[in-house]
Amino acid sequence: MHPNNLIIGSIDREIGWRGAAIFMAAVKSSRSRASGPSGLVAPGSQHANGGADNGAPLADNLKIFKTENFDPDAYVQSKCETMNEKVALIHGLDEGVPTESLSASAERSLEDDVSKVEDRESSDIEKWVIEFPDMLAVLLAERSVDEALDEAERIAVEGKQNKALKPAELHSLQTAITEHRQKLADQLAETAGQSSTRGVELRAVASALKRLGDGPRAHTLLLNAHYQRLQYNMQTIHPTSTSYGGAYTAALSQQVFSAIAQALHDSLDVFGDDPAYASELVAWSTEQAETFAQLVKRHALASCAAAGGLRAAAECVQIALGHCSLLESQGLSLSSVLLKLFRPSVEQALDANLKRIEESTAALAAADDWVLTYPPSGARTNNRTANTSVGNQPKLSSSAHRFNSLVQDFFEDVGPILSMQLCDPILDGLFRVFNSYISLLINALPGSIEDDANAEASGNKIVRMAETEAQQLALLANASLLAELLPRAAMKLSPTYQANGMEDSRKRASDRHNCMREQREWKRKLQRCVAGLLDSFCRQHALDLIYTKDGYTNLSAEMYLSLDGSGYEPDWSPSPIFQELFTKLNSMARIASDIFVGRERFATLLMMRLMGTVILWLSDDESFWEDIEEGPKPLGPLGLLQFYLDMRFVIVFGQGRYLSRHVHQVIMDIKERAMAAYSATGMDPDCALLDDDWFIDIAEETIRKISRRS
Repeated sequence: MHPNNLIIGSIDREIGWRGAAIFMAAVKSSRSRASGPSGLVAPGSQHANGGADNGAPLADNLKIFKTENFDPDAYVQSKCETMNEKVALIHGLDEGVPTESLSASAERSLEDDVSKVEDRESSDIEKWVIEFPDMLAVLLAERSVDEALDEAERIAVEGKQNKALKPAELHSLQTAITEHRQKLADQLAETAGQSSTRGVELRAVASALKRLGDGPRAHTLLLNAHYQRLQYNMQTIHPTSTSYGGAYTAALSQQVFSAIAQALHDSLDVFGDDPAYASELVAWSTEQAETFAQLVKRHALASCAAAGGLRAAAECVQIALGHCSLLESQGLSLSSVLLKLFRPSVEQALDANLKRIEESTAALAAADDWVLTYPPSGARTNNRTANTSVGNQPKLSSSAHRFNSLVQDFFEDVGPILSMQLCDPILDGLFRVFNSYISLLINALPGSIEDDANAEASGNKIVRMAETEAQQLALLANASLLAELLPRAAMKLSPTYQANGMEDSRKRASDRHNCMREQREWKRKLQRCVAGLLDSFCRQHALDLIYTKDGYTNLSAEMYLSLDGSGYEPDWSPSPIFQELFTKLNSMARIASDIFVGRERFATLLMMRLMGTVILWLSDDESFWEDIEEGPKPLGPLGLLQFYLDMRFVIVFGQGRYLSRHVHQVIMDIKERAMAAYSATGMDPDCALLDDDWFIDIAEETIRKISRRS
């Protein structure tokens, strides 16, 4: 064996490959400089300047490698000028470089030459390229993903900037990094799909995928992980025929909106508010909300809606919206999605509930005795429990009490669904039900329908007749009082009752204004319904006054035209029909004072309306005025005097009680028309008429007689 090989083996055993490399570099440097111009002398000699002999034996030169504090790296940095020179020295030594050529002067020359030694980056990078796959595998096994990616990026950047890697080496490194990044991405995707990956670990996996440049895939996997978890949790929620719809909705809402909330939190934590990811999150959340709404509709709302269970349906909606609203504080609003899908079912429940109110009220109207009483003990009136001893509670007949109670409960039931913007359909539905009840009251007036067969044929419900004036006035009391109670209850639909602190104050003010305007219009519609009943009432009583049971009229032109030419002067008093009008008004006014306690104005308006109906009929009766103005014979002075007395009588008893300003003017107009007809005969009406005191005295005397009889 070559002696140099023995030396290398000995050195390698003592200090390893680094010490051997250092030794070989020293040997070559000594050999190459022994005969050169550096002035080195043979081993054992002295320097030319007479310095001490530095040609120490080889064993002495190796002592430094055997010390305990020897640092190979530091020694290499101080002795080796370039990496190529050290590989070259090893080959030279292997070829038979004599070790005895080393000298102290050669070592000192070596120390001078290694001042420009470059870093070991090239060696580190080369080694790192080889070891990178194993190191990356270890880091991945330890889930130190960020550390692995940081190390790969650092080496690649430094190697490129410092040009420590050859193009082939850099390409090799980049290829290794790309391959392992893809492998890592696949492993992360697989990890994200596992049901055990949750919480912090799921966010870490998504974050690592994002760093790998696969953000869209990472976000989709994150949402899918939450979806899979949600599906697993929902497996335990099963509606049954005996289950309570609200309980099912609550359990389902808890799972769905908790999953959406967690997905929202994870998405923002990893991806921030990037529009692309936010858009996918909203689409995913909307899909989950739609699926949830369909399940609630199928297993809870459908049965409620079909049965008219408005309260149960409203509670399900309220529960769902309550859970959904928790997301709004995090910037995600899904209420509109739920409301859109729930609305058809809720509207179906509304219609069924209103239909039940209508049918229940009609059933009671068929047996209603039209006697006004206070609410039954424990009944609900305008959101209060009524006691029969409380005098300020409304007095209604049995069917009207039932109608009011059902409507009050209805407004309580719709409270939870006011956010569904159902104010218009609610008000419209209630108007239809109220109008249907008013139709029942109209049918209860005698003479309104001919028989039950015609009533059924026309679609009207069978209803008990109101025979007496007190019963008929009770019909009006029912209608007029309900028209006041319903708008009060409808105030619960106002935005004031739905105030949400999250809403803009100007929007709330606008909503209140619009709602108040709609409710005022709704109240006017109710009043028009009541006016229809009043018209029917007044028309019926006016016809009773004007026509006999045999169909003859009590108010005709003949009763005035026949007075002249009879040969005798009449017994001056108001015509029987106007005395009967006064009697009827007085009778009804007394009954109304008991029925409309505290609502005297309504009673007064009712009397005015009744009088106005009779007077307007006279004013509009063209056959009457055709006879007066055109014949068969002209109006004479006695006929004019009687007509004038009748009109003056109406003014006297009606002034301040039953006579409206409008009807008063109508009376004055028809008086003028009668006088004009008389003037057309060539006669002066002023000559036919007597002093006004004469008319007043007769009118007042008649009023006293009638009042005494009644």
